Amino acid sequence: MSRVFVVYAHPYPARSRANARLLRALGGIENVEIHSLYERYPDFNIDVEAEQRALSACDAVVWQHPIFWYAPPAMMKLWFEKVLTRGWAYGGGRALAGKACLWMTTAGAHESGYHPDGVHGFAFERFVPGVEQTARFCAMRWLDPMVLFHAHQVSDAHLDTVAAEYRARVMALVRS
Repeated sequence: MSRVFVVYAHPYPARSRANARLLRALGGIENVEIHSLYERYPDFNIDVEAEQRALSACDAVVWQHPIFWYAPPAMMKLWFEKVLTRGWAYGGGRALAGKACLWMTTAGAHESGYHPDGVHGFAFERFVPGVEQTARFCAMRWLDPMVLFHAHQVSDAHLDTVAAEYRARVMALVRS
């Protein structure tokens, strides 16, 4: 049975019905550890050694967060910068090599907004490479990401469907 480490970063968790529901979907899954970065580090003073120990002990990593200004929120970006260090995660370091990486992200806009004629001007896939390359640079095994569009107004039924799929994907990682 594999251990899965979920790194969750939402600066306004009380306002996020979608991310809260997605996290609840992971409840009760054995061998899943969730680190809520904004809860753990309200002062942005990340305990790098603790995060690296948790990453070292896992077999798969999930990065869950909303998209803000076409990128991960500030805490997630800071976590990347502080925790995924040269000599440990890359640049001679191989601590994460071969570990599966699943990206679960939410976007406030409807999927149609991510289109050349949409409000964002590009397909959502244009915003994926920075996160994907972070995983690949650390020699992680990038999995097909999950994106929940229209997260602010998505129907309960659709949110439940995505949450069930998310739970199934994480459970598959545990079983791998």
